Amino acid sequence: MFVDIAKVHIKAGDGGDGAVAFHREKYVAAGGPDGGDGGRGGNVVFQADTNISTLYDFRYKRKYAAKKGENGRGNRQNGKKAEDLIVRVPLGTLVKDAESGRIIADISTHEPVIIARGGKGGWGNTHFATAVRQVPRFAKPGLPGEEFDVTLELKLLADVGLVGFPNVGKSTLVSVVSEAKPEIANYHFTTITPVLGVVSMGEGSSFVMADIPGLIEGAWQGVGLGHQFLRHVERCRMLVHIVDISGSDGRDPYEDFKIINSELEKFNPELAKRPMIVAGNKCDLCTDEQIADYKKYIEGMGYDFFPIMAAIRYDVDPLLKKIQEMLSKLPPIERYEAEPAPVVKAEDFDDHSVVIKKIDGIYTVEAKWLYNVMRSINFDDYESLNYFQNVLMNNGVFDALREAGINEGDTVSLYDVEFDFVE
Repeated sequence: MFVDIAKVHIKAGDGGDGAVAFHREKYVAAGGPDGGDGGRGGNVVFQADTNISTLYDFRYKRKYAAKKGENGRGNRQNGKKAEDLIVRVPLGTLVKDAESGRIIADISTHEPVIIARGGKGGWGNTHFATAVRQVPRFAKPGLPGEEFDVTLELKLLADVGLVGFPNVGKSTLVSVVSEAKPEIANYHFTTITPVLGVVSMGEGSSFVMADIPGLIEGAWQGVGLGHQFLRHVERCRMLVHIVDISGSDGRDPYEDFKIINSELEKFNPELAKRPMIVAGNKCDLCTDEQIADYKKYIEGMGYDFFPIMAAIRYDVDPLLKKIQEMLSKLPPIERYEAEPAPVVKAEDFDDHSVVIKKIDGIYTVEAKWLYNVMRSINFDDYESLNYFQNVLMNNGVFDALREAGINEGDTVSLYDVEFDFVE
């Protein structure tokens, strides 16, 4: 099954916690703090893999989490950095933020790209030793890794895209000019997945041709195969519009040409400006007069026209040479630039916000940042408690409690810790 869009959740590894430890050595009294720092959490890295052609695997595995960094140890031993999690995707995959639609990365080269960064490791207690606080019995926890949902969208990388109605000969053309072997049959929608073929032009010259499954009227709105395959045309440097000029399926080749061009323009107006040439297939079923009339019609609209018989490769070489000539003058395949993360205004940004709730006479304090700090506190140690009190005072927790109407002697609950408020 061809799958070209998927949504997954990614979580970079948390940083390892700093260690609380003290030096112990024979003949060395009061060796002092020597807790090491935690290791950095693993990054989530996306990398292109040419052995993968669809996003099918992401239908069944939707969560990707890197490992946490190793915790610090005594004797000033820092924790080991966690290994990065490598997520392999098809070449040409766009990674977007699922919430905002912002492009995070375009995986169109083989260079690995960091999508989510691991958290930094926490400091060991050696960092908190001062002339006054000589025996710190607390350390910092590691910071959490980045975590969010991303949308993966595959846009094939090809020089030439073949467009047209079903059963006009697109797959046949790819099969006779390259080593690609798409399924071919005499009925509509034989091809249900895009097919890439490398066309060799000799002397080290080649280009990639994509057989885009047949479009129908209303495709830009999702009718038929619709958006599922129109997005793959967007990367193509040029288009070759295949038309069955014989009308062997009872269709009007003049009307078909107008409809497909209209569908491309409605889906993305830039596609209407993409260089295009027209190949009239099945010309063996037409009279010379029919071919001449259609050629005059197409050239009157500013396009080059090539009558061909794809099944027997008749007059296909002139078409390929024209494609090669046009590609030599066109810019390379489009790459999408990563969009920067939105700038948060200073007045809207508050890392140390707290929520105060009064429940049954107890003032409950909720704050994610505060919970991380509390993980590092040794509540049996006076100096550690003094440090925690300074954190509460300097980051506005006491002020928030006063604004909530707390009085001296009232009970304050900080997650699993309770104390009486004292001015």
